[in-house]
Amino acid sequence: MIRKERAAFVQRRLQELYPETPIPLDHTDPYTLLVAVLLSAQCTDARVNTVTPALFSLADNPADMAGKTAAQVEKIVKPCGLAPRKSKAIVELSAILVDQYGGEVPRDLEALEQLPGVGHKTASVVVSQAFGVPAFPVDTHIHRCAQRWGLTAGRNVVHTERDLKKLFDASVWNRLHLQIIFYGREYCTARGCNGLVCEICRTCYPRRKTPPVVNGA
Repeated sequence: MIRKERAAFVQRRLQELYPETPIPLDHTDPYTLLVAVLLSAQCTDARVNTVTPALFSLADNPADMAGKTAAQVEKIVKPCGLAPRKSKAIVELSAILVDQYGGEVPRDLEALEQLPGVGHKTASVVVSQAFGVPAFPVDTHIHRCAQRWGLTAGRNVVHTERDLKKLFDASVWNRLHLQIIFYGREYCTARGCNGLVCEICRTCYPRRKTPPVVNGA
């Protein structure tokens, strides 16, 4: 298979496996999604979902959250890891949303990236999942899967995101991002598949005998 053929197979098979793509982080609006995605850095979605009910009971909108202290937030989000940094960012970005955006989460990727604690991947998730703006957030595991499947030779997530956006039509980016996450968690895990085990790896490279070298993952 050439790269375009592998991409077509991946898209078709993932659509068969995951025709529905529910957002794995519990939220009620763009603001609660933004906070949940921020908390998910170096933390599982499942753990975030156990923490956010108490956090959003404390404050579930920018105005209320801006009135809390980082210490109050940190006490709740500690199980997510990096709690001092994340709690400070949540309070600070909430104040910025109130002061500069009328308490609303901006739909603009660059504006989101300027908020404390919000990097490109977090901003991409928010614009795609909260507002339906085409984006292709790439985390370490999507990067790993894309390399195993021969969809990129990128040495980092930035390069991989660029390659995936070239391979797939923008109309499927948002859905495909989640489908790769679902498949990666179920079949092409970091330790459960070394590029030789799962269906997609074996179909894309039926003659592969040794695990591929995965760069930057």
